[in-house]
Amino acid sequence: MNSATQPYAPLNEASRSRPVAIANWLLSVAFLVFIMVIVGGITRLTESGLSITEWKPIMGAIPPLNEADWLSEFEKYKQIPEYIEITGPAGMTLADFKFIYFWEWVHRLLGRVIGLAFALPFLYFAVKRAIPEGYGWRLTALLFLGGLQGFIGWWMVSSGLSELTDVSHFRLATHLLMALFILACLIWTALDLQRLAGGNARPARMTGFGLIVALVLFVQLLFGAYVAGLNAGYVSNTWPLMNDHFVPEGIDFTFGAWAAINNDPYLTHFIHRWWAWVAVAFLIVLARKVRGESRMASVAIHSAFGIQILLGIATVMTNMDITLAVLHQAVGALVVAATAWGIHVLGRENPALSKT
Repeated sequence: MNSATQPYAPLNEASRSRPVAIANWLLSVAFLVFIMVIVGGITRLTESGLSITEWKPIMGAIPPLNEADWLSEFEKYKQIPEYIEITGPAGMTLADFKFIYFWEWVHRLLGRVIGLAFALPFLYFAVKRAIPEGYGWRLTALLFLGGLQGFIGWWMVSSGLSELTDVSHFRLATHLLMALFILACLIWTALDLQRLAGGNARPARMTGFGLIVALVLFVQLLFGAYVAGLNAGYVSNTWPLMNDHFVPEGIDFTFGAWAAINNDPYLTHFIHRWWAWVAVAFLIVLARKVRGESRMASVAIHSAFGIQILLGIATVMTNMDITLAVLHQAVGALVVAATAWGIHVLGRENPALSKT
């Protein structure tokens, strides 16, 4: 086939080091995104997200350097509803403010680091003409998604600066899910490049079953984000029943079932708790399907969801212990990474797997 019909041309031996280098770079960026998800969880659980009330993409990298700067930032924070209605009456001090400011500042700084860690090597590889044919648009799309994620982050924060005492849980869900989507895309593209370096030019495809697994996991992640945004983890610290009931009492159906599904902390917690087992069932099937092609991917899927289930139960039963809650979010990102790996294996050109 000519280049017009085969956009992913195989490489000669001398050129195979290039996709390996690009794949390693993408996996390094994926690791930074994983750390970002962890820091985002800490920021959320410490209620730090609204401590920086302005978006300064460049100058915002510099934290307050003296007492006057700190007092100025604290005064800005005192103008928002969170301080007026919650932290102010609770007696927040400047030292308390410095603590929450630190985590939000680290979160934003890491976002800038990830942006540079992607953009600068991308520019280098582009200038050196080292990007394999067919991958330029994919890397450009990843760059765009990273920039979009920065905007989404501020869009999320801005929702809690004027009327709400917290950020919108819908915007928080968008921010978290976009981070996990970027993580999956980085891993998927890196795996394609590794195969390209090994002499297999055709990228993996998304199979029908792979798409179903992704959608099932998406629902679980969405409600996990809702639980975080609505502080729904605190409505019950018992398992498997919620406050001695399978279906918890207190669900507000005043505005209909759809409104309750998306806004009620009892119902979102209930769905997140039990949809997890639907996700587990599909992940088990995925792991079994890919075991023959990649035992490591199968083990990664089983390990990730197994640990995640245990952490979820432990987080509930300790009434949202912050360490366990952060670990729960971290392993959730590993579940996404392992699932992306498994779906990639399932979509590789392989007669035994291509029928699924």
